[in-house]
Formats: sequence, structure tokens, C-alpha cells
Amino acid sequence: MVIDLNSDLGEGFGAWPLTDDEALLDIVTSANVACGFHAGDPSVLRKVTELAAERGVVIGAQVGYRDLAGFGRRFIDMDPHELVNDVLYQIGALEGFAKIAGTRVRYVKPHGALYNAVVHHAEQAAAVVDAVRRYDPSLPILGLPGSELLRQASAEGLTAVEEAFADRAYTPEGRLVSRRLPGAVVHEPEEVVRRSVRMATEGTVTAIDGTSVAALPRSLCVHGDTAGAVEIARQVRKGLLAAGVEVRPFA
Repeated sequence: MVIDLNSDLGEGFGAWPLTDDEALLDIVTSANVACGFHAGDPSVLRKVTELAAERGVVIGAQVGYRDLAGFGRRFIDMDPHELVNDVLYQIGALEGFAKIAGTRVRYVKPHGALYNAVVHHAEQAAAVVDAVRRYDPSLPILGLPGSELLRQASAEGLTAVEEAFADRAYTPEGRLVSRRLPGAVVHEPEEVVRRSVRMATEGTVTAIDGTSVAALPRSLCVHGDTAGAVEIARQVRKGLLAAGVEVRPFA
């Protein structure tokens, strides 16, 4: 049993920090680094890539809509060609900082509203896949199992990596419960650990209606912007190891 532990990092902006990047980089094996469109700025990106390189944490480009005010959590009905260019721009920006830190971008993951959109939005999924293919077809794409994004990535010969969320509630269809609804985020550390271990060892998770949903991820996300994120991530890693699960990056 092997699983990657990832978190969204580099989401501060200017004088406003959001995640405890340094502490989380001591726990996770992959870092989904914001690329300046939904969060992050050049100084934040450089610091996070340097810290990740020092710790041997794999860096992924977390690409999103150009929506700082909305933190990339609002859907934007973009022209697909423009979305391709925006994704290329973001990967390239992060790659520059990764390069001077002595490492490189190893995978791509959409953020927020874009992540949710490409579960079913064929045109936007195609745009993300096209951008990755043009930039570097060896880069894996991280996404929700059964999504349009991963289906198209596989069809184009790219590596599609299935992801699950330790601290998010699921619908009976295996989708994420909207953050606008109560109970969308699981806050109790013990429950987050139980869910994580169950997904890694049994391949299932309990949906919001109490039914069991298939979930056997190669990578498990623990959000860095929730209350107590560092301690939750630490307990998740500890719980996985205690259950005999090897924690290592997929890329």
C-alpha cells in the first residue's frame, strides 16, 4: 500500500500569509504550489519552491482561474484558447522558480473552481490537457477519479493520477460536496485520519448520506488553509504509517 500526501501551498499574497508552508513541507510528499493567478506572488513562489527543494518535496503546478479576489473558487466561462494560454503561463512561471531552486515542476493539478469544472466541463478539461501536452507531455495530471479531465488526459497519452481528499465530504456520486453547503469540510482530526486510512487501505469513503463510495487514490490531499491544518496533516501521515501504508510521492 503506497500513497502520496499532498497539500495546496504558496497561497499567501504580499503581506497576507495563508498557509504554514514551512511546517506542511515537513509532512507532505508533494506540494501543489499556487502560480500567481488564484493566489501567490513571485516572492511567495520562490520561497516555497526553495523550501520544497531543500526538503525533497515534489513540486506540482496548481493552476487556476485568474481570480485573486475570489481565490479561484468562482467559475469563469473562459474561451478555451485563453484557458490554454493561462495554464501555460502559470506552469512556466512556477517552473522558473523551481529551476533556480534546483528542481522542476513534476505534475499539474487544477485549483478550486477549475478543478470542479473539469470534472464535467469537456471544453475546459480539454484546454488543461492541451496546455500540459504542449508544455511537457511527461507531466502527470492530478484530478478527481472519473473526471472528464482524467479521461481526456488518458486519451491523449498523458499520465492521469487519481486523487482523494482527506478533509472534504463526498456526494453519493463520488464528487466533492460544494463548499457552499454545510458539512463540505471535515474538521474533526480523528475523523479525517479515519477517512484517510480507510481510503488508502480499503479503497472506500463514507459519503455525506452515509453510503460507501469507491475511493482508491494514488494521492491524498490535506488542505493547508483549514483550521489546524498542520496538526491534521501530521496525524494523517502518522495514521497512514501506523496502518502499514508507505507515504511517498507519485511523481
